[in-house]
Amino acid sequence: MSTPLSPGASFRPGNSQPPLPRDRLILAETPDAEAVPMDVLFVGGGPAGLAGAIELARLVAAGNEAGDGPGEVEIGVLEKAEGLGEHNLSGAVINPRSFRALFPELEDGDFPFRGAVKGEAVYYLRENGSTRIPTPPTMRNHGNYVASICEVVRWMGEKAEGMGVNVFPGFPVDSLLVEDQSVVGVRTVPSGLNREGEPAGSDAMPAMDLTARVTVLAEGTRGPLSQAYLEWQGVSSPNPQIYSLGVKELWEVKKPLDRVVHTMGWPLVKDGFGGTWAYPMDDNLVSLGIVVSLDYENARLDVHGLLQQIKHHPLFREILEGGELLEWGAKTIPEGGYHSLAQRRHGAGLCIVGDAAGYVDVPSLKGIHYGMHSGILAARTIYEALRKDDVSEAGLGSYTRAVDESFIVKDLKRTRNMRLFFKGGFLSGGIKSGLATVTGGRIPGGMISSESDADEAKRLGEPVDADGELAVSKVDAVYKSGNQTRDDIPNHLIVGEDVPPEVAEMYVHLCPAGVYERDGDRLVVNAPNCVDCKATDVLGPRWTPREGGSGP
Repeated sequence: MSTPLSPGASFRPGNSQPPLPRDRLILAETPDAEAVPMDVLFVGGGPAGLAGAIELARLVAAGNEAGDGPGEVEIGVLEKAEGLGEHNLSGAVINPRSFRALFPELEDGDFPFRGAVKGEAVYYLRENGSTRIPTPPTMRNHGNYVASICEVVRWMGEKAEGMGVNVFPGFPVDSLLVEDQSVVGVRTVPSGLNREGEPAGSDAMPAMDLTARVTVLAEGTRGPLSQAYLEWQGVSSPNPQIYSLGVKELWEVKKPLDRVVHTMGWPLVKDGFGGTWAYPMDDNLVSLGIVVSLDYENARLDVHGLLQQIKHHPLFREILEGGELLEWGAKTIPEGGYHSLAQRRHGAGLCIVGDAAGYVDVPSLKGIHYGMHSGILAARTIYEALRKDDVSEAGLGSYTRAVDESFIVKDLKRTRNMRLFFKGGFLSGGIKSGLATVTGGRIPGGMISSESDADEAKRLGEPVDADGELAVSKVDAVYKSGNQTRDDIPNHLIVGEDVPPEVAEMYVHLCPAGVYERDGDRLVVNAPNCVDCKATDVLGPRWTPREGGSGP
């Protein structure tokens, strides 16, 4: 028997969320005697981390050649995926600004892009129709490029290795190693363990320590190490960070898509903020997806299910009909913007870059070039700190200042309230955003305060209808993600105690990969299904790093 659910009853997900396991993520321990020595470690092999590693390697080489460099510097990049790009699904529109800064000797045609944006259209959707509307200024993509993120990351990885950077795929980081207030290295996740945490065979590997004078956290959205470090140091932000969940599919289609498409409106007319997109990746490839804010009210809202609905809308059915789903993926996106940036994103022996720091501009739907530029600025700061032999908090302080003075924060400040305007509804949000666009964010001015997503009230509403001939189940979607996690892997998800049935029901619908199921009053956790989107880390069970090569 299961406890009857209470439709309409209000609850706050945060009341059932366990605390961040800071005692696991921040270790005041002396590194192992056999620790691997590095000078600078980048945790995360995405665009931000690789950009930082490349820039630092270039600066060191140029400085040493000129005779005023820091000498030999060992640079390492630790990536949790088995290979670079394996946790990055195709489909993005990229502003090339940071590529040009990182590779000034190259032309745009030399970068690993699929092609320039040749046309674009924005539509307001109704359930069975659509109206094309003028493209908002913040969403215009003239001069930008369509790209596959996995291809971009692999290309950048080759560039980094060619410059002498040590790239270590398959090594997720479990903990920061600290002495007093300084970060002195990291400890990786052990591998080959069974559900009880014991070695499962001869290929089991213990955790490994790596020391570094500076550690750069480029771990992506909702990074547990970044969260733990800021909490440990007592670093706050004016507003808490808020998030959306994006679910994406890559389709082989019968006819080419000739433009970048974005939509707003249905199916998010009454609950949730977000929209959908379709990007032409090739003549026969289309990236399709939806992004939905996690402050929605209906606890049964299902982002994966909404994407299945969208595929049957006439606008998208015409694109997909007769095609084949090739890949699927999901991830959270930081949406808080300017007022959710931590007051400092550095410390003694540490910098935080990219999505982990929240460098995403929601109105323009851009974050990759911001993340890369933050990595570049971190590298420049670290280079000078190494030259001066000062990696203290003060010695690395110019990183936060450099970001705050750069186009990253200037852009985020210009759009600082736009995401929060829509908490009052689509119409009022659109009007206020228009005013803010015209006035550079000055009108309406001030700061709109917000709560964390986990503190926003939710109620059980109607579930999403995700059926149809183009729909794919969560089980089949996980298969299309390329998830290769062992079935007997230790559970990396920390669930709170005595989770109420209404909250458990929310977990079932929230997770796009079907990790959570209700069996009567029992919450079943299928941890191997996890695709590391970290949606439940925002609203419920905590995500912690797991062995290398796990996930998609």
